[in-house]
Formats: sequence, structure tokens, C-alpha cells
Amino acid sequence: MRTTVAATAAAPLMWGSTYAVTTELLPADRPFLHGLLRALPAGLVLLALTRALPSGRWWWRAAVLGTLNIGAFFPLLFIAATRLPGGIAAVLGSIGPLLAIGFSRLLLGERIRLLPVASGAVGVAGVTLIVSGSTGRLDPVGVAAGLAAPGSMVLGTVMAKRWGRPEGLAPGALGGLAFTGWQLTVGGLILLPVAFAAEGVPPAFTGVNVMGYVYLGGFGTALAYFLWFRGIERLAAAPVTFLSLLSPVSAMAIGWAALGQSLSPVQVAGAVLALGGTVAGQLIPGRARNGKGAKGDKGSAGAPTGPLTAEPAAACGETRAA
Repeated sequence: MRTTVAATAAAPLMWGSTYAVTTELLPADRPFLHGLLRALPAGLVLLALTRALPSGRWWWRAAVLGTLNIGAFFPLLFIAATRLPGGIAAVLGSIGPLLAIGFSRLLLGERIRLLPVASGAVGVAGVTLIVSGSTGRLDPVGVAAGLAAPGSMVLGTVMAKRWGRPEGLAPGALGGLAFTGWQLTVGGLILLPVAFAAEGVPPAFTGVNVMGYVYLGGFGTALAYFLWFRGIERLAAAPVTFLSLLSPVSAMAIGWAALGQSLSPVQVAGAVLALGGTVAGQLIPGRARNGKGAKGDKGSAGAPTGPLTAEPAAACGETRAA
């Protein structure tokens, strides 16, 4: 159990590095292109390696999950990041665990308990302190996108938990990689026309740019998402959602260690609170596996799901140390 939790926690820790990679290695002002090149190449590589495609009803289910977890999440995330000041997008994204509690009640029939609600509130408070100092006008469209982004990811996660593991999918890591590839490919195909419509033809890439995209696609997307999906498959949904709070903490630590950014005592206190919310979230009881999906939807237990809001603003450079 502890090994699985640690492996799953590695995903949001890797997502926390996205800000540093984006600002230091990738072309500026191309957020949709970054999302496209993170998702589509990684998804196609995983499909080629696993040679497994959906069957039956899992064609449309994979399309729905890929849209919620990647295709809709990335554009909403980037809209929030470009229209909101500083770390406000990160604060809005940190409500993911609280949204998961509500969706789990509605779609999985799980009880609402005091501990997860309190832990989620502590996590939001911690992230708020980490990004303290952000000022500026709150754009209504940005706020709406900032709330819809975690909502999209949480809904995708809960729906995957409800539907269960795809029928006929290979057991173990191979099946998890295939399921990851389905979602990344769907999300990338959705982002393809969006990127060209919003940003035009991509610029010529330098060697540094290529290194950045290889890291984001290989480690920050394919590997990180696989670890996250596997964690949701093996662990109860509620505790895993709180691991997403590690992403802004990771972004803050990398900014301090690698980019020379300063940390204030308030930000350090926020990191402690976010970590506290994460640890408290692991104490939440829940069902890691069961024989059927919730409310009678048959399927094998604990399907891999989408990464809630583990990179609420690190994905587009908004979670940083001031």
C-alpha cells in the first residue's frame, strides 16, 4: 500500500516541474501547442507499444474520458492561466479534492465525511498561501475556466471509477499503458485543431525546445499519467485526490532550488498546510476495489482514471515561488 501511494505521489511531483521546463526550455506564448505535444505523441507511442485498441462500448467511453481528462482540461487550464493573475488559477485548481467528494456522492453513492472535507479545505488554504502575493483583476471568463478545469478532470476520474476496468484489457502494467494511451490520443486529437486555430503554425524548434518536449511527453505525461492511473486503479479514490496538492509544493521547491526564486515564511507555511492536507487525505477510508461499478454499473474494479487536478496551474506556469 505504501509503495503504491509513493509511486502515485510521484505523478504530481513530476507535474510540479512543468513550470520550470515550460519557462526555461519551451517556446514562449504557446500553451495549446505545449498541451498538444505533451498529449498526442505520448498517446501514439503508447498505442504503438501496447497494440491495444478499445472495443465495443469502450470506444465512446474512452472518447468521453479522454475529452474530460485531457482534451477539455488543457484548454480550460490555459484559458484560466492567461486570463487570471498570478496563482489564482492554482487556488481554483486546488478545489479538485472537494469537487471529488461531491461527484463521488452523486455518481458513486459514497458518503460525505467530515475528514475529507476538512482536509480539502486545509489543502486549499495551503495552496492559497503558496501563491500569496498574486494581485490583479479577476476576469469572469478566467474564473469560470479555472473552476471548470478541475471539474472536468474530477468528473472524468469519477466516471472511470464508475465504469470500471475496460473489458478484455491486458492485466497489469501493459493494460494500464494502453488505457493511458487511449486517453492521451483522444485528448491530443482534440487539441490539434485548437492549437492551430489559436496559435497558428508552430515555430522552428531549437535543440533545447526538443529536450523540453521530450521530457514533458515522456516523463511529465506518459510516465506520470501511467503512475497516476495505476494508483487510482489500486487505491481508494478519495485519498488519491489529495495527492494532487503535492504539485504546487513541488513547483515551489523546484523554483527555489533550480531557478533561484525566493521563498517567504508565508509560502513555507502554505507548503506545510498543503502537505498536511495530503497526509490527512491518506487517512480517509474508501473502497480501493470492488467487483462492480457504483450503482449497478458492471465492470472490474478501480479502472485507471484521469489525474484530477494534480497540475492545476503548474502545467501552464502559474504555480511558482515568488
